[in-house]
This record gives sequence, structure tokens and C-alpha cells, in this order.
Amino acid sequence: MRFETEDLEFKSRFTEDLYKEVVSFANTNGGTILIGVDNDGKEVGLENADGERLRVTNGIRDAVMPDVTMFVKYAVQKNGVLKITVNEGPNKPYYLKEKGLKPSGVYVRQGTSSVPASPELIRRMIKESDGDVFESMRSLEQELTFKAAKEAFDRYGVAFGKEKYRALGIIDNGIYTNLGLILSDQCPYTVKTAVFDDAERTVFRDSKEFGGSIFKQLEDSVNYLALCNKKSSVIKGVLRTDTRDYPEEAIREALLNALVHRDYSFSGSIIINVNDNKTEFISLGGLLPGLTTDDIKLGISQPRNKKLADVFHRLRLIESYGTGIRRIYKLYETCPLKPEIDVSNSAFKMVLPNMNAVAELSSVIEDDRSQTLTPQMFKVLEYIRRKGYITDKEIEELLEVKKTRVFNLTKKMKELGLIKTEGRGKDKRHLMEK
Repeated sequence: MRFETEDLEFKSRFTEDLYKEVVSFANTNGGTILIGVDNDGKEVGLENADGERLRVTNGIRDAVMPDVTMFVKYAVQKNGVLKITVNEGPNKPYYLKEKGLKPSGVYVRQGTSSVPASPELIRRMIKESDGDVFESMRSLEQELTFKAAKEAFDRYGVAFGKEKYRALGIIDNGIYTNLGLILSDQCPYTVKTAVFDDAERTVFRDSKEFGGSIFKQLEDSVNYLALCNKKSSVIKGVLRTDTRDYPEEAIREALLNALVHRDYSFSGSIIINVNDNKTEFISLGGLLPGLTTDDIKLGISQPRNKKLADVFHRLRLIESYGTGIRRIYKLYETCPLKPEIDVSNSAFKMVLPNMNAVAELSSVIEDDRSQTLTPQMFKVLEYIRRKGYITDKEIEELLEVKKTRVFNLTKKMKELGLIKTEGRGKDKRHLMEK
């Protein structure tokens, strides 16, 4: 006996529900529909399978949008069963024409059922199918000026004028594109920077919001972050060594990455959070399909905004796709605590550790134990140094790990003489070993 599966659907006879199944298979991973097989998997056959085939072919052509017919194959079997094979389509989302492009018309396969797609999933499918074409679409704002862009091009010795707009992608068929909007003085997107007195980001020290052309946002943000990038001096004998909290190039590359690769189809701002221990760069838009954080670290890159990236490459603000992230990790090569990348479906976060704060913490630890510290240990010690102690629950939340990992980590740190534990139960807490 056969059973329905994620990619197999039975229909004892033709009903218009068939179109829903075609839509769900085309929107998911493809599948097979057998007409003439009941829900128990028993072959009941069709009286006129060839006639039903013609009826289904015409029905799918008229009922499903976009045109899915080239991805559907039909075969009449000897037992009178009509086999319909639906391949995954490239132009998602497919939907029922009479329902439209909304959950009641868009279906996906979930287990053995075809279910309505959520609005979020529909938007994601549109984005994935159409590609990253936002920068090429018509801008709703057509009264644009390019003073800051002209200044930037002049600064880097690259010609800029109306005769270049079409080649750059600023204008298409005489209409300003969204790329033009991003480069223009009227750019509606901003960079918000906040400096905090605490690691929890609850006490503001200062905040700024930078708008205008993306070139102006870059310049204003770099200048402001330079003011936040404190200098630490170490004197050994007659030699004095000055070190910034962050490599200036790492700040610049992280900011460029956020500006060039953010998803401008969302209106939210790029967020930069600064405290005494780290700086976070958060931009809208996760990784493009098929890419992983490991790929990014290796320098593999697929630009979300290709034309915008080409503009920055033309100005030599970026060398080539993917090299910025690798350069950041290279700059932290000798630092025990490395930069971190955190990605969700809709956001990309780059975290740069404060190198002077890491060095200060390392100096507290005697002999060569600092060489055995893992990034997780550094985070725990930094938290203790700031607050005075840390609980198991706080370690779970800080490192996003489970209780077993907390137990093993604290045990190892006690063996190394890094921490000591006081109290039991709810009063248990870990302190820095003197």
C-alpha cells in the first residue's frame, strides 16, 4: 500500500483542488500527483484518462500564475491513472489566478498537506525569484540632486556627470532608479550610531544619526567613529606604544560592508552600537540564498546591490567583493578575541572587539595562561571584570549555550585558576580568581 508523502499526492478524481497542489509543489521542491488513486493508495483509475489529461492541462494553464505549464509533465498509465509531475519552478511564488498573490492564493507543501504561505514567505519568494533588482527599479522620488556624489567622485579622481548616469545605473530610460536615490542627496536611508556606558546598552553616552547621500553617511560615520576610537599608551623603558581600541581599517571595512550590502528595500537604518568592549555594525538583510557565514569569512561574496558595489569599486573604496571581511579578520590575527558575524533571515551583524580592552584583560592574568583562553572564556572574564561576578544563567545568555556547556566551561576555567565559585543554588556565582 502506498501513502501520501511530502512529494506525492493522491486524487481519486479531478477537482479544482488539484490546482492548489500544483501551486504548492511548484513553490516548494516539486512532486507528483496521481489522479485515479484514492486516499488509501488504491488505484481506482479514470474512465477517460486521456480526456482528463486535456482538461487538467488547460485548467492548470488558466488557473495558475505565472505560467507553470513548462514545468509540468503528464503521463497516462495503463491502469487508467493520470500521473502529473510538477517540478519546482524558478518564478516563485506561483499562485491561483482567481485568488491573487496573497496567502489564500499562494500554497506551499508542508508534510503531506498544501498550506497557505505566510505573507513573510511570499515576500521572500518574490525577492529570491526576482533577484536583487531593487536598485534597478524606478525611484518613487524623481526630484534628485547629486552634490555629495559629485564631491566624492571628484575626490577620488573619477569623472561624474549626467552623461555618466546611465552607465552607472542612476538613470534607466530617462527615469531615476533606486540606485540613483541611494546616491542622491535625498537618500531616505540613514546610519544611527549610539555610544553606551554599559554592555547591556541601556545607558546612553551619546548618539548621532547621519543621513543624506550614502557618500555623506560614509564620511560622517567614519569621522564620528574616529572620535570614539580611543588611544591607549603603553610605556616600556623609553619606548611608548600607542594603540587604538580598533584598527581604523577594520572600522572602515565594517562600515563599508554595512552600507554596500544592506537590503535597501527595507526602510530601517543601519545601527552601530559602541561600548567600552565592542562595536556592533547591524544592517538589514541576511545572507543571500546559498551563502553561509563560513563562506563570508573565506571571502566568498555575492553582492546584494551589484551596481552600488560597482560604484564603490570604481571609486576604489572597496577592492573587490569579499576581501573586506577577510581583511578585518587579518587585522585581528594577533588578538585573542576575534570579530564575530551573526546572521538572521533579515539582518547581518558584525562585532568588532575592543583590542585595548582585550589586552587589558589579558594583562590581569599572570604567566602564560592567557594563551590558553578561548573566546568564550574571554567573554566570561570580561563580564566578571565589569560586573564583579557572573551566574550560570548569565553565562547561558551571554554565550547562548546550554547548561552542560556552562558546567564544562566553568570547570575548565576553575582548573586554570581563572575563576572561583561562591555560594550554591540560586546564590551560586563565579568571581575572578585573584
